Amino acid sequence: MSREVSGFVEPGFEGVREAFVQNLERRNELGAACCVYFRGNKVVDLWGGIRDRATSEPWEEDTMVLVFSTTKGMAGLSLALANSRGLLSYDELVSEYWPEFARNGKEKITVRHLLSHQAGLFAFDRKVDKETVANPDKLASILADQRPAWEPGTRQAYHAISLGFYEGELIRRVDPRHRTLGQFFHDEIAGPLGLDFFISLPESVPDSRLAKIEKFGSLRGLLSIRSLPFLLASMNRNSPTFRAMFVNPGPWLALDDERVYARNLEVPSAGGVGTARAIARAYGAYANGGAGLSLRKETLDALMSPGVPPIHGFRDEVTKREMVLSLGFLKPNPVYPFGNSGSFGAPGAGGSFGFADPEAKVAYAYVCNRMGAKQGGDPREVAIRTAMHKAVSKSR
Repeated sequence: MSREVSGFVEPGFEGVREAFVQNLERRNELGAACCVYFRGNKVVDLWGGIRDRATSEPWEEDTMVLVFSTTKGMAGLSLALANSRGLLSYDELVSEYWPEFARNGKEKITVRHLLSHQAGLFAFDRKVDKETVANPDKLASILADQRPAWEPGTRQAYHAISLGFYEGELIRRVDPRHRTLGQFFHDEIAGPLGLDFFISLPESVPDSRLAKIEKFGSLRGLLSIRSLPFLLASMNRNSPTFRAMFVNPGPWLALDDERVYARNLEVPSAGGVGTARAIARAYGAYANGGAGLSLRKETLDALMSPGVPPIHGFRDEVTKREMVLSLGFLKPNPVYPFGNSGSFGAPGAGGSFGFADPEAKVAYAYVCNRMGAKQGGDPREVAIRTAMHKAVSKSR
C-alpha cells in the first residue's frame, strides 16, 4: 500500500506535512488530501495514500472524493452569495420567496431559522429517494407539504440531509435564471475560482479521478460512539436522530455501485465531490473579503457574527450535543473548536472538514476516503488542523 506523500508546504508549515505523514503511518489513513490558504496564498497542498483499496491506485493531485456534510459549507457559500447580491435576506420569511412553503404551519419560518437548523424540518414524512431528488418539482412539493416538528426558533435539530434540499429550492426561487443550487454554485463560485468541486457530479468526470469511499463497519462505528444519548437515539426509529440521519433518504444517496458516485444528482447537504484544494480555495475567497466574488461586507459580517441560539439553546436534538449552527455553517464552540470566533465551516461524516477564518485570513480543508466514526472531530483531521493552527500562530 502506497504511503507516499506528494505536494508542498511553505516554510513554517512543515508540521502540517509531518501530521499528514503520521496519519498514513500511524492513524490508519487510507487516502487523503489537505490544503491551506493563508493571507491569500496557498501554503499547504498535500495528497497521499491510495484512492482505491481494491486496486491500490494512488491518490493523485486531481483525485476527488465525496465529502458528505462538508458539502453544506459550499451550499452555505452559495446562499451567502445570493444574499450579497440582494436575492434574499436572512431575516425574511422563506414564504416571501416561495409561497407554497407556508403550508402546514411553516408560515413563520425565516431564512435564518432554516439555515440555522431551527425550522424543525430535519426529516421527511413522505418518501424521498434518488428518483424524487432527480425531479426538482416533485421534491419541492414534498418540501412544501412537510410539517415542522416545532415552532421555529425554539429548538435546534441538525438537518443532516434535508437542509440542502430546502436551500436548493430557495435558490431556484430567488435566482433570476431559476438555476438549481448545484448549477448556481458551478456558475457563480466554482467557475470564477477554478474549483474542482461539484454539488452535481457530471458524466464528464471519469471514474479514474474518484476516490472510493471505505465505510466504517457497524461494530466499529458503535464502539467509537462515546455519547450514550446519541447512541440510544440512533437505535430509536422514532427519534429525530434516526429520522434525520439514517433513513428517508439516508446518508448514501450520492454513492453509485457502477460509477463510484451518482451523476447529475444534487444532494447539497451531503453529496458534494471535489478536492481539498477546491474547498480551501472557496473558503479562501470568503476569508479574504470575498476576493474574486464581489462579496458585500454586510454578508461577511453576518457569517462571522455569533450564532443566534434558539429558545432552548444550542443543545442539538439530533446530534445530542452542543452545536453552534448559523446561516448554513458550523461555528466554533467548546465542543468543536476551530479558528477564531468569527470562523465558519462544515465538517463531514467520515472525517472531512473545511472552514474560513477571516480574522486570521485562513482557509482550510481536509478530505479522506476511509471513513472514521468519531463525533466531534476525527483524530486524523484534528492532527492536521492543530498543526496548521500552530504554524499560523507562529507566523503572526
